[in-house]
Amino acid sequence: MTKTFINISQLVQVREQGTNILRGAMMADVPSITNAWLKVEDGTISDFGTMDTFQPEGGEEVIDLKGRMVTPTFVDSHTHLVFAEDRDEEYVMKIKGMDYQSIAEAGGGILNSARKLQRMSLEELTERAAIRLNEVIRSGTGAIEVKSGYGLTMEAEIKMLQVISRLSEMFTIPIKATFLGAHAFPDSDQEKYMNTMIQEMLPEVYSQQLADYIDCFCEEGYYTVEQMDRILEAGEKFDLKGKVHVNQFNSIGGIEKAIEHGAVSVDHLEVLTDEEISLLKDSDTIPVALPGCSFFIRIPYTPGRKIIDNGLPLVIASDFNPGSAPSFNLSFANSLGCLKMGLQPEEAFNATTFNAAFALELESEVGSITKGKRANLIVAKAGKNLNSISYNFGVDWIDEVYISGDKF
Repeated sequence: MTKTFINISQLVQVREQGTNILRGAMMADVPSITNAWLKVEDGTISDFGTMDTFQPEGGEEVIDLKGRMVTPTFVDSHTHLVFAEDRDEEYVMKIKGMDYQSIAEAGGGILNSARKLQRMSLEELTERAAIRLNEVIRSGTGAIEVKSGYGLTMEAEIKMLQVISRLSEMFTIPIKATFLGAHAFPDSDQEKYMNTMIQEMLPEVYSQQLADYIDCFCEEGYYTVEQMDRILEAGEKFDLKGKVHVNQFNSIGGIEKAIEHGAVSVDHLEVLTDEEISLLKDSDTIPVALPGCSFFIRIPYTPGRKIIDNGLPLVIASDFNPGSAPSFNLSFANSLGCLKMGLQPEEAFNATTFNAAFALELESEVGSITKGKRANLIVAKAGKNLNSISYNFGVDWIDEVYISGDKF
């Protein structure tokens, strides 16, 4: 089936296949075509150009966008989409002055989510996650990563990953799964749980082919650098690359160790030293900021401006989860990137589209308007432009979402 969109005011994020991740000053450039058309064949982008070059073909469906903007869908490289229930009671605790660590010590946090998830069936978890993912896609996200980590037992962690596998069968967007058994310790016997993860969970994850990546929450009060080292080393034996939580509250050496293991990305980075920036500059590991988390639990923001000014790439993700970032809206993340991290609208958009695809190793499939990539597209409302994405915070600038060329 051939479908052609015509009279596009701005066709945004037009790039050639094979373009490398954007670093430093390159992040301020978002190539676009004014007064454009775009052709989709069998779910992929086949051609595009200016309207003065458009020649209708017989049998194709022509959609007149009447001067609206078209962009690629967002790519969300860090989410915790699968969970049992919201933790809105902890939200009230935050308002009353309790911080993230205090809530966890009071029985909330990750262990709270784990208790709820362990009691819920695979079917109900899948149903709830599917409802969320449907909303995520309608908000403009066309590729996503989803982590486990709210199970913390063999049975519950595998159950979470099976939910993600089912979502991949139910939805046509690319979904990457990450095994995050090392999200917290379920009890005080840390070594016992480390052995359970490495000797029991990982072989089963590999046997069922349930994960693409492995993660660890490397932070004071959670997992040490030495423990993360063991987890990443064990993951490598099962062909799982690292995508890790580091430097959310403290700099304890997690970035250096992640780089040693060739991690695809290091995520959070609210605390980031000059030495760690230098280490990242000499690596292929991608820095990922999660400004929705900073906003919600009122902690410092990742120094995105400094990261870019040092010639590094930057990715922004939602960190969608029920405790510290209960929003999957990447338009709002663009706003936070600009208003709280000092980014230009173009830089924030690149961080949530083109660069974000690299953080999931999906750069050949999504993230830009490129021939051969999936036709996962956003059609903006009339009068909206690239600045509108971050400028109109909390306002829906999206008119329609297309997945593989079909209206979602």
